[in-house]
Amino acid sequence: MPITNKDKDRVVSFLRKFFFRDEPLNVAIGLLDGANATCPELEEYCMKCIPDGLSVMAVSTSGYLLGVCLNGVLTRAAEEKVESEGLQSDCSNMKFKKILQLLATINKHSGVFTQFPTVDKILDVVILSVDESYRGQGICKALIERTRELAIEHNFPLIKVDCTSHYSAKAVSRLGFQCIYTLPYADHVDSEGERIFKTKAPHSCATTYVLPLSI
Repeated sequence: MPITNKDKDRVVSFLRKFFFRDEPLNVAIGLLDGANATCPELEEYCMKCIPDGLSVMAVSTSGYLLGVCLNGVLTRAAEEKVESEGLQSDCSNMKFKKILQLLATINKHSGVFTQFPTVDKILDVVILSVDESYRGQGICKALIERTRELAIEHNFPLIKVDCTSHYSAKAVSRLGFQCIYTLPYADHVDSEGERIFKTKAPHSCATTYVLPLSI
């Protein structure tokens, strides 16, 4: 079912319990350093795409939230503006800023709009998370399938997802997505050559996957 602005608090509570705690980059950098710790910057990042009206959630018959897929819109025009003006991140949370910088690196080097020159807009899967008690039961597949339907309904020629987890990459690969870019975490280093994200196995790299729909 669709996620609207009135669902924001419910979705944030869900993400605090699952995605924020088990996402490999969050864990590697110690983004949440306590049982009750929160990251307002991360929450804001996750919520910013909801007004686009393309996000969906899986809910049980009893109303229990099982999973979410938060989707946004990327356009060639906005991408070119970012490239011309440069990345301007005023994030005051230094740990989360490192995550934003990694995501910017992935976005720059994956070059989706360069690889697909006839595409001017993309449906971007920003966050994909399922309740750990219900994983492996087809919920992720259902969320992606509904996202695909929405993309077709709104005339998106392409769906993109940046996967920072081995499991999310495996899931979308099984659903027909194609890997167009890989960044090993061991290669993402600071100015002194030190690895920034010391992720645990099997999370060894970030990947960009796409699903062409009408190219």
